[in-house]
Amino acid sequence: MHRSEQMGVMNNVEGQGAAEEYMTDKAVELVALAREMAPRLAARAADAERAGMVPIETVREMQAAGLFRVLQPKRWGGFELDPRVFYRVQMALAEGCMSTAWIYGVIGVHNWQLPLFPDAAQQDVWGQDSATLIASTYMPVGKAEAVEGGYRLSGRWGFSSGVEHCDWIFLGGLLPKADGSDALEHTTFLLPKSDFRVEHNWDVLGLRATGSHDIVVDNAFVPAHRTQRTNDHSDAGCPGRAANPGWLYRIPFTQVFQRAVSSACIGAFDGAIAHFRERSAAHVGKHGAKTAEDVNAQLVVAEAMMTSDQLKLVLFRNYARIVEYAHSGERMPVEERLLQRAQAALVPKLCAAGVAELLRACAASGLYKTNPIERVFRDIHQARGHVANNSDAYARAFGMVMLGMPNADPFV
Repeated sequence: MHRSEQMGVMNNVEGQGAAEEYMTDKAVELVALAREMAPRLAARAADAERAGMVPIETVREMQAAGLFRVLQPKRWGGFELDPRVFYRVQMALAEGCMSTAWIYGVIGVHNWQLPLFPDAAQQDVWGQDSATLIASTYMPVGKAEAVEGGYRLSGRWGFSSGVEHCDWIFLGGLLPKADGSDALEHTTFLLPKSDFRVEHNWDVLGLRATGSHDIVVDNAFVPAHRTQRTNDHSDAGCPGRAANPGWLYRIPFTQVFQRAVSSACIGAFDGAIAHFRERSAAHVGKHGAKTAEDVNAQLVVAEAMMTSDQLKLVLFRNYARIVEYAHSGERMPVEERLLQRAQAALVPKLCAAGVAELLRACAASGLYKTNPIERVFRDIHQARGHVANNSDAYARAFGMVMLGMPNADPFV
């Protein structure tokens, strides 16, 4: 079976696919463009790893195709589409290169959050060029001091994926709640490139091309309009909704972001399965055994495809519920929110186990770096290290509430 036919099989197991109402003509076009890019991304992947950076050429192609505009408001030239389109695009890119899909996820999701900021901040970033990209690192390590008109911000943050492709950045910090209490809440600070420094220190196992370097800020002034209370989903906490009133911008932050750092694993897993099937159909081992006739290989590929199918079914089922609540304006019960967070975090863990079995079934000759499954193995295991993919912690948080204890997750 030709590789394109193999990928067609993988894509068909997603379920309703293009029959879903949210898959408009534009959505179908964008996913097709992403999938058409995948072979080129695969061809560039090894060089991108060595360079420690997704090629500028790749980012320009994604911009030219309009992929970063999936979640961007129409008033800024975006398509304002259902987030499920965003994740489909991300998974299609990951079939070729997970590092590319990773930075697409974490950069592209910012075009959903900026519309929650005051309109002045949106004008700052997109007023001259609505294609301007924003990087991030949300860890709440920034030290902010209130001054006239805003804040003085300093700190060092880690893991800013794709930052070298971006002119602005979202940085995490803590500020006192607006209710006058002593409690602190997570806040996103928006800064231009001139106000931060990139420390090039990304030398890791996987996702090497994401260039997820450290960010250093030294006493930069951040105007008040360039801040947003990350977990305050009220209209007061999301003043940008006045100009961007669509239902898309009423989804809670975590429900959008959590899938942006796990869905690439599914696409990369699908790519590994396709490589495994193509390789196994032709490979004959040193002792004359055909991989396709190996009962272990047969079991491994079947279990891998079933895992991928199940993960996508849960993703799209859960997101149908999220969209339903966003349209109604009601708040999803905490038990369901916690379950969905745990399920999103579980994705890399299950994909890592599946790709490990695929690599094992390739036997010794499959461990050479010429085998793309080896890179997918490293990339998915790297993704497990993201705090939002700590599946054990989020499963326990869900379990606590189900056993009558209070919710301990401030982001849910």
